[in-house]
Amino acid sequence: MCVCGCVWRGVCVVFCWGLLLSDGGGQWGNGFFPFFDSIEWFPLMNMLTRESTYHYCNLCFCFFLVPLKISFRLSLPADQPVDMMNIKAFTLVSAVERELLMGDKERINIECVECCGRDLYVGTNDCFVYHFLLEERPVPAGPATFTATKQLHRHLGFKKPVNELRAASALNRLLVLCDNSISLVNMLNLEPVPSGARIKGAATFALNENPVSGDPFCVEVCIISVKRRTIQMFLVYEDRVQIVKEVSTSEQPLAVAVDGHFLCLALTTQYIIHNYSTGVSQDLFPYCSEERPPIVKRIGRQEFLLAGPGGLGMFATVAGISQRAPVHWSENVIGAAVSFPYVIALDDEFITVHSMLDQQQKQTLPFKEGHILQDFEGRVIVATSKGVYILAPLPLEKQIQDLLASRRVEEALVLAKGARRNIPKDKFQVMYRRILQQAGFIQFAQLQFLEAKELFRSGQLDVRELISLYPFLLPTSSSFTRSHPPLHEYADLNQLTQGDQEKMAKCKRFLMSYLNEVRSTEVANGYKEDIDTALLKLYAEADHDSLLDLLVTENFCLLTDSAAWLEKHKKYFALGLLYHYNNQDAAAVQLWVNIVNGDVQDSTRSDLYEYIVDFLTYCLDEELVWAYADWVLQKSEEVGVQVFTKRPLDEQQKNSFNPDDIINCLKKYPKALVKYLEHLVIDKRLQKEEYHTHLAVLYLEEVLQQRASTSGKGAEASETQAKLRRLLQKSDLYRVHFLLERLRGAGLPMESAILHGKLGEHEKALHILVHELRDFAAAEDYCLWCSEGRDPPHRQHLFHTLLAIYLRAGPAAHELAVAAVDLLNHHATEFDAAQVLQMLPDTWSVQLLCPFLMGAMRDSVHARRTMQVALGLARSENLIYTYDKTGIAGRGAADARGSRRENRDGT
Repeated sequence: MCVCGCVWRGVCVVFCWGLLLSDGGGQWGNGFFPFFDSIEWFPLMNMLTRESTYHYCNLCFCFFLVPLKISFRLSLPADQPVDMMNIKAFTLVSAVERELLMGDKERINIECVECCGRDLYVGTNDCFVYHFLLEERPVPAGPATFTATKQLHRHLGFKKPVNELRAASALNRLLVLCDNSISLVNMLNLEPVPSGARIKGAATFALNENPVSGDPFCVEVCIISVKRRTIQMFLVYEDRVQIVKEVSTSEQPLAVAVDGHFLCLALTTQYIIHNYSTGVSQDLFPYCSEERPPIVKRIGRQEFLLAGPGGLGMFATVAGISQRAPVHWSENVIGAAVSFPYVIALDDEFITVHSMLDQQQKQTLPFKEGHILQDFEGRVIVATSKGVYILAPLPLEKQIQDLLASRRVEEALVLAKGARRNIPKDKFQVMYRRILQQAGFIQFAQLQFLEAKELFRSGQLDVRELISLYPFLLPTSSSFTRSHPPLHEYADLNQLTQGDQEKMAKCKRFLMSYLNEVRSTEVANGYKEDIDTALLKLYAEADHDSLLDLLVTENFCLLTDSAAWLEKHKKYFALGLLYHYNNQDAAAVQLWVNIVNGDVQDSTRSDLYEYIVDFLTYCLDEELVWAYADWVLQKSEEVGVQVFTKRPLDEQQKNSFNPDDIINCLKKYPKALVKYLEHLVIDKRLQKEEYHTHLAVLYLEEVLQQRASTSGKGAEASETQAKLRRLLQKSDLYRVHFLLERLRGAGLPMESAILHGKLGEHEKALHILVHELRDFAAAEDYCLWCSEGRDPPHRQHLFHTLLAIYLRAGPAAHELAVAAVDLLNHHATEFDAAQVLQMLPDTWSVQLLCPFLMGAMRDSVHARRTMQVALGLARSENLIYTYDKTGIAGRGAADARGSRRENRDGT
């Protein structure tokens, strides 16, 4: 009964979700991968694989997880590549042929291999060490080839096989493990050192590639001693060895790797990290050494690769944690090596290649009878018992291009990022930008526009590469040529979409969006004309609202190309805007006028006439304004005159747009002339007699014309008459006598009364209002507006004059008497009560004049009391002033007396 069944099922679920969230072939999904990396694998595996639970959990893993992965991969969409291991990262190249090594001797087998630079050493089962010189021949865009030249071979004097070889190039020594003894031999002639120094009792050993001694003339060697459960540390010099440390372990160690003070040990039942300086050990995870040999491999500074249970390649740091997700390799792995960014594993039949970046299996090479797999400073060597081979890597750029060619964008980008450590910075940046651009075009071709846009931005794509896919979008004057070698395989958008109109529309919408975003960024520097011209063409073709926005703001559209394109798509209003932006206002206005006149058709703006008027209003080209002034006025006098009325007055005075010229132009357009004079007189308040008189005359003529008309437009006549009366009342600049002469016999008594009032002939004016118009309210209003801004006696004089006219006997004495009473009662404060009482008839009763008398009394009392208050305030102020002055004098005298008293006391 498995006691960890529930826990293990949970782990399986985690693995399964990792696979299901992947993009195929076991690649962890973007959202899942960081979580997966953060799992503390070793405590988890330590719990899951203890004692009797190990077999069950291992079976669970093999028979549940792997089939799930396979079934998931088989259910991928049809356009998703199923085979995720078709990358050719390495090529197997023969280095030492069987005949070169052993000739006709059938019983000689290779036991171990060592490589240091160009020197290749091979240890055999008959106690020989062979020295070969490797010659590498690079092949452009392919794996290198190797030729091995035999230098010499030497027998070590034992009857046992050579188990291990390690080169110490700093000492010019080769460390040879044979018959549980490590001997030192010369790397060149393979002669043992004269001192005969050796390390005895070694089952296996490892060099410390991160030494802590600080002595450049020695190497640090860690051995697993034949003594039970013992590890020993040695310093090896050119001709002597020195033991440094002996460490006891809880179980018999089987394999070891060293990094600084840290030992990564495979014991009988578990892996541990041991610091031999502090004596602190940390358990990693258990495993069963009886089922398969352990693998302990140092892959970088303070990091190791271990063969874990369930066919997992586990990564471990000296801190006892894993910073990478594990790789899943064969259950029967017998060797492992690292050639960044790949982990290579060897089993009975295959060599498998996994990526350290995304944990995917990238390549499988058939290789039977292999039993040695090691890496030497980036060179990976694999051997059978009869021959030595090199896994020659293809250039990373070639691998990336192969991935891109098979549309595996994510893998290509991961590999490219991982290649950063192996390529000079400047070269990498150039290569990586190009890879991003290629990946962007792949995503673009698959209509993955968001991903494509991000890749184009990150790769700093020359946006003309993208524009060139769209026929006729680049200006004819553009000198752009596509990148070579090309970034994609498409001639144009038609080939990419295979004529699918819906796809083409989507691609064009994407380009519109992308160009609009980049046109104001650094990406556009140097070729803004190409970008804006292409954007204009796209907008025009799609009838997009942003076409006008583009043309009314700063842009770099080329006139020739853009004008032809806009005319082709009948965007005449936009073409006018383009002409205007290029300082061709005459062409712009003429084109717009043609649209309004119906010579060409463009429904972009229904208010184009008003737009033209507004354009001419703010146009600085005076000749252009005068050229089209008649046209706009003929269309509409009221609207056309705005060309002049909305123009700033200072501009009119600086240029030829002075009022006199405009008035002369408007003589043919009476309505426009009235509007313009109203603008000058009422809005601008120009103090010029000609304008005021001219406007009054035009009003008068219109009133007379309306009165003479038999159509009876009373409302219009009233409106014009009201304007005339307001002008006559408010203005003091028109020629009064001239207007009076024009009014003679016109039958306009109110206007005549106003003009008499302007001449100071108030009695005549009031007489007209009272006796001719019988408009008593108008007479009262006359007294009010005529006295505006004048002193109170003037107003009082006007009201007394009106009262006198009312009190004169006549045919309508009763009506005038009533008007006189109303005047007194409504404007009591405007009269001198004493003088009025003398003017009134004796027959009027006090009750009739009660409101007037009360108002007069109230006003008199108010005036007297106000005077008393003012007098009292004046007296109070005088008293305060007198007191302050007296008080200052008194304080001065007191101060003087005090000073004299102090002087007397002092003496």
